[in-house]
Parts: sequence; C-alpha cells; structure tokens
Amino acid sequence: MHSLPVGNARAAEPVKKVYVFELNQEIFPAAWRLVKSAMDEAHRQNCEYVLIKLNTYGGALDMADSIRARLLNAKPTVIVWITQNAASAGALISLSCDSIYMSKGATIGAASVVNQNGEVMPDKYQSYMRGMMRSTAEQQNRDPRIAEGMVTPNNSLGGVADSGRIITLTASEAVKYNYCDGIAESTEEVLKQAHVDGYELIQHEESWLDRFISILLNPVVNGILLLIILGGLYFEFQHPGIGFPIIAAATAAILYFAPLYLDGLAEHWEILIFIIGLILIAIEIFVTPGFGVPGISGITLLITGLTLALIRNVNFDFSFTNPTQMLIALLRVILPLGTAFLLFIVFGKNLFNSRAMRGFVLSDTQAATLSYHDTRAQLNALVNQTGIAITVLRPAGQVEIASERYDAMAEGGMIVSGEAIRVVDVSGNTLVVRKVS
Repeated sequence: MHSLPVGNARAAEPVKKVYVFELNQEIFPAAWRLVKSAMDEAHRQNCEYVLIKLNTYGGALDMADSIRARLLNAKPTVIVWITQNAASAGALISLSCDSIYMSKGATIGAASVVNQNGEVMPDKYQSYMRGMMRSTAEQQNRDPRIAEGMVTPNNSLGGVADSGRIITLTASEAVKYNYCDGIAESTEEVLKQAHVDGYELIQHEESWLDRFISILLNPVVNGILLLIILGGLYFEFQHPGIGFPIIAAATAAILYFAPLYLDGLAEHWEILIFIIGLILIAIEIFVTPGFGVPGISGITLLITGLTLALIRNVNFDFSFTNPTQMLIALLRVILPLGTAFLLFIVFGKNLFNSRAMRGFVLSDTQAATLSYHDTRAQLNALVNQTGIAITVLRPAGQVEIASERYDAMAEGGMIVSGEAIRVVDVSGNTLVVRKVS
C-alpha cells in the first residue's frame, strides 16, 4: 500500500485516512474480489473514507448485488467518482455509495439487464433489477422513480427523460436531480467538495493472488495447461504406472479450473463432468485396455468440462452467452488439445527417451527390455514359462523370466510387483501373463 500525506491539516489534528482504488472493468467475479479486498483492507487500516474511481459498462447482476451489499454496509464513508461511465451494474454500484461525484463528460444510468448480444432480457430479470435500484436509491435518499426509470422505459418522468425511454443522466443532469453531489476532475477536487480536509491517501495494490489468477486466465497460459493435461494423460496411457505424467496432468487441471472457479465461470457440475471424464479414461487405461466406450466417453466429457468452464452460465442458464462465445470456448480447448495430440504422436517416443525425462520415468522402459527386440518366435517360446512381476501390471508392466526382463500385460486384472506369473500368450511384442495361483 502507498500512503501519500495530502492536505493542510494542522499538526494537532488527526489525519483522515482515505483508501483509494479503481474499478475500471466489467462487473464480474474479478471485480467483486477487488472490491471485497479493498474494503477489507480499508477496514483493517481504520480508514474513515473509501474513494472508488469508477468506469464500467456493467456486468453480472449477481456480482453487482454482492458489491452493492458490501458498500451499503461499509463502516467507512464510501465516495464514488464516476470518471466516464456508470452504466447498468455500474449505476447500481454508484447508488450504493454515500456520495456520488462525476467528471464533466461522465454518464450514469441505462441499467436494463441485457444478454451478451445487447438484447433486453425478459421481465423477470428487469423486475429484480428494478427492485434493487429502487431500494438502493431509497436507502441513499435519492428519487427511486429515477432509479427505476434507468431499468425500464420511463412513462411518468417527462421532465427527466422522454416518455418511453430508459433514463441515462449526464453529470449536470445528475446534479440537477440529486443523483450526483458534484462535478469534479481530480481526486483532490472530489475530496474538497466532500469536505474531507487533512487527509492521507492510501492507494490499493493488487495482491499476488490476483496477479497470479490474471496470469492463469491468459488464453496462452490456458493453452499450455491444456497441453500438459493431454500430455500427462497420453504418456500415462503409453506407460501405465509411471506416476509423474498423471501428477503433472492433475496439477495442470487444478491450475486450469481454480481461477475459472474463483472468477465464477467454472461451476461445480462442469468440474464434475471433467472428473468423470478422467475416471472413464483411467478405466480405459487400467481396466479395459484398448479404445472403447469408456475412453471415447471420457474424452468427450473431458473436452465438454474444459469448454463449459470457459462459458458464463448460472445453473444451466446460458442466456448471457451467445453461440459465438461458445464456439470460441470450444476452439480454445480443441486447438491446443489437437496440436498436443499431433505433437505427442510424432515426438512422444523421442521425448520420453530424452535425458530430461529419464529422471521422471521408469529406468527400464520398453526400449530396455528383451521383448522389444526379440522375434515373435523367440517370444512364443516363452509361453507356459513362469517368472515374477518386477513392476505392477495394471495391466501393462514388466516381468522377469530366467533373469531377463520382458514387457508384459496382465490377463484379467492387476498383478502386484513380486507375484509369480505364467506366460499364457504373446500379443505383438508383449507377453500376456496370468498370476500363478
């Protein structure tokens, strides 16, 4: 936090603390986190005033309502300075403050609830917004009819706006109708008009968590995390039991979903779809090797979960998301995953055998086992011979027969390392083994 002593306070008088932060973004969960963090810090530092520099075209209704409640119940006196726009949710937030100041070219109003295409939503949404605007205006001693007219066409306030029009007020109009306490062009001018003398400005600083979340929400970083998720699943499928790839995939999945969840995009059910997809893929890898219904279903659910997490919705309601946004979200998932799949098909084997990866994988891979080099006739000669499992077979792993190692696949379930096995068949360059009873 930065503290800047300002004003002409006498030495004997206590300095008033003014906490300042900017709200120059759409009103989505990130904005709610910012307001909550700033207000909590202002309270912690015992600030008498909070000054919000506001410029927004609006956003999510639920987030605006959360911010409204936080500001109405704030202990410090809350002053908002509208530098350019306070539209829609921004108008509601402004009305929640104790004092409103505006720059000369600023506007406030146009609070109708619309979808992503700018189309006005059904009246059930407008009714709730009208109620919040009216209630907030009454609580702050402003005309509730004007607040309601900012949501739905005004039919009774001819002196404020033309009949049948949504109300939007300029700075001078807002002053005239008591929706603005003054016109100001600087922080100092705002505080002077608010009769705040002898003050200390404390500037809000973004937390490390907010910066980290912003990095994770970057589409490029999103794409890298998707590459890691698919890469981990691919290598675990190719070399079951290694461990590191699946851990990397799980970590990348957490980093992918966590900021989206905190930002209100990823719903619980979307994350659940992704997890179910992973479980089905795991069943395909460890229980029913091949590429059947569990694998196809798992991949479909995995892609669905990753895609829906990028799309704004509330309890299966996608009214605020248009088809173009859905397509963009799908492409943001499909393109990185498709690219990764091609890269792993082409370079996967060489990457896994590289020096950089040897510390993370089993030292005895297929390239180091006899079965990878032996002829089919030599492997067929091992049928009915016995040995021991030297890795867990779930179902793939390695066995030792006559002091030599071979790649093997368990028939009918998992075989624990150290258990006795018998070779019952040969599939390609892999021995098919069964646990000796």
